[in-house]
Amino acid sequence: MPVTIGALRESAPQETRVSLVPEVVAKLTRAGARVLMERGAGERSNFPDSLFQSVDWADSPTRVLEQADVLLTVQAPTVEQIGLLKPTAVVVGYLQPHARAAEVKALRDRRVTSFAVELIPRISRAQSMDALSSQAAIAGYKAVLIAANQLPKFLPMLTTAAGTIRPAQVLVIGAGVAGLQAIATARRLGAVVEAYDVRSATREQVKSLGAKFVDTGVSAEGTGGYARELTDEERRRQQEALDSRIAAADAVVTTASVPGRPAPKIVSRAAVERMRPGSVIVDIAAEQGGNCELTRAGETVEHQGVRIVGPVNLPGQLAYNASEMYARNLLNFLQPALVKGELAIDWGDEVFAQACLTRDGEIRHEPTRKQIEG
Repeated sequence: MPVTIGALRESAPQETRVSLVPEVVAKLTRAGARVLMERGAGERSNFPDSLFQSVDWADSPTRVLEQADVLLTVQAPTVEQIGLLKPTAVVVGYLQPHARAAEVKALRDRRVTSFAVELIPRISRAQSMDALSSQAAIAGYKAVLIAANQLPKFLPMLTTAAGTIRPAQVLVIGAGVAGLQAIATARRLGAVVEAYDVRSATREQVKSLGAKFVDTGVSAEGTGGYARELTDEERRRQQEALDSRIAAADAVVTTASVPGRPAPKIVSRAAVERMRPGSVIVDIAAEQGGNCELTRAGETVEHQGVRIVGPVNLPGQLAYNASEMYARNLLNFLQPALVKGELAIDWGDEVFAQACLTRDGEIRHEPTRKQIEG
C-alpha cells in the first residue's frame, strides 16, 4: 500500500501558510505516495484547490487525521487532533517542543512518531531541509520593509532640487539568517547599515553585504551555528557598547534568539529613551519575549516618540513564497524515507535520529524529555 501523506488547513490563529504546495505534491505522487488534503488548505497562501493535481480531497480535517500515515504540518497539531491520528502515524512540522508540553505528551502517549523541523541538525547535507533558515530569511526581509513603512523618512540618500536627503541609519542586531537578510534588504533600499552579533565569526559575512560590523568586545560562539547565552558581565559590556549605536540609529531590527529559551534582552528601556523621536525598532524575536524590554508581541508600542513593533509570524505575511520554501524543506526531509511509495525511515541517519521528538511512546529529544518528565 502506498503511504498516505496528509495536509490540513492550518487552524492556528494568524497562520496563513500551508505545508504542501502543487509543485511538491506532484513530486510526492511521482514517488508513489498518495496525497490527502483538507479542502481549502492552501487558500490563505493563494494556492486554491484547482492548482493541485492528483490529490484526494477531504471535506473535514478528521478524515485527513484518521487516514494519514504521514501528517505534514506548519504548526503543531492540537491535542484533540493528535488523538485522531493512527498510533503508527508520523508527524513532521514546527512542534515547538520547549513550549508545547501538552502536545508533546499527547504525541508520546499516542505513540506517534514525530519530527520537529527545529531539531533538524545544521549540517551541510541537511541545508535543503532547514526550515528555520528558509523562514528566517523571509522574516529578515519583511522586518526591514516594516521599518521602512514606519519611519517618517527615506531610507536611501536622495539628491533633489530642495537639497540632499541623508540616508537612514539602520542597525541590525543578530547576524544569523534573518539578520543577514535584513542587512541585505536594508542595503538594497539604500540605507547605511551597521550590524552586531555576539559571534565574531559573522564579521566577514556582515562586511560582505556592505555593512559595518559593530565590535563590542564580547564573543559568544556556540554550537550548531547558534550563539550561547551570555553571562551577566558579558551582557553588561555588550549593552554599554551597543547603547551608543542604538541611539544613533533611525531603525533597529533585532533578530537574536536562543533555541528553546526566551529571547535575550538586548535593547533596554534606557537605550530606547536615548533614540531620536520618530525612530523605529522592529523586534523579530517578539514571539519569544522580544529583544527589546518594551516589546509586546503582536503590538506596536510607542515610547517617548519611538515605535517598537513586535510582529508575529512574519513568514505568514509572505505566505505564498513561505509555503513554497517550507514545503520544499519538508519534501527534502521526507524523500530519503520514501522507497517505492512506502515509508522506510533509516534510524541510522543522523538527520532522522536528531530530528525525532517522540517515538514508540517515548520522548526521544533529551532536553524536552527532561523538561517534561523531570
